Amino acid sequence: MLNKNLSLDVQPLVAGAVIILATVVAANLIRWMIDRVIRRTTGNGSHDPTSLLFTKRIVLVILYLVGLGLALAQFPRFKDLGHSLIAGAGVLTLITGLASQQVLSNIMSGILIVVFKPFRLNDKITLNGMTGTVEDINLRQIVLRDVENNRIVIPNAIVSSNALVNFNHTDTRCCKAIEIGIGYNSDIDLALSVMLDEVARHPLHIDARTPDQIANQVPPVVARVVALGDSTVNVKVWAWAKDATDGYVMYCDLLKSLKQRFDREGIEIPFPQRTVTLAGGNQADAPSHPMP
Repeated sequence: MLNKNLSLDVQPLVAGAVIILATVVAANLIRWMIDRVIRRTTGNGSHDPTSLLFTKRIVLVILYLVGLGLALAQFPRFKDLGHSLIAGAGVLTLITGLASQQVLSNIMSGILIVVFKPFRLNDKITLNGMTGTVEDINLRQIVLRDVENNRIVIPNAIVSSNALVNFNHTDTRCCKAIEIGIGYNSDIDLALSVMLDEVARHPLHIDARTPDQIANQVPPVVARVVALGDSTVNVKVWAWAKDATDGYVMYCDLLKSLKQRFDREGIEIPFPQRTVTLAGGNQADAPSHPMP
């Protein structure tokens, strides 16, 4: 009698262990198969792995839930719970009871991100003032890698509820605007000519004109006077690069070369000036920077 009861007690344990083991083996097999497909389809860089990675996570979550339900169904005490997990009726209840509303929102937002693709893996985006390259997209969050190699973790709900800038969505070209204030006594035409020349000579600058603009003889680089400030005439030039990375490098180079060229050409970049009226009625020019 004791051996019979012992056999009955051990049988659910053995069956549950076999099911868990089979689930783990199946999960590893599915993970290996999907990873192999990802490596094959993204080897030439022409396919986006975002959907496959997201699908892998969804499939594994479902598989583990089904395996857990089958294992629990082997025990009479947990049979109803196991059946609920398998049927899916108890899955939503379990998630609602254990997870917060924000977690559910992140999961739904993650699904929407994959479906509508506002960005893909390896796209460079700016969101809430944070700029980086998309390194991972999962059920809860996205991970950005910034220029300092830091990882920025952003919940999917924030991504879905805020405007973002995607530098790689359809057109990777990048336009950088450089605005400089010159003195009122400086030669405006000379300043504009210098800006046009420096941009045109930069190796990272590209000709972004359309065929119609070329036919209409629109110049490849445009510079204009954009404002008359309190102490400066503001001039601006627009420079194009093939992508955001080249655009940033070009922008930094042009700031340096324009300052050096303005100095050689005698074009003044004035400090801000203010006139202060003293209590005795005298006037004095206030310094443009704090006194030591």
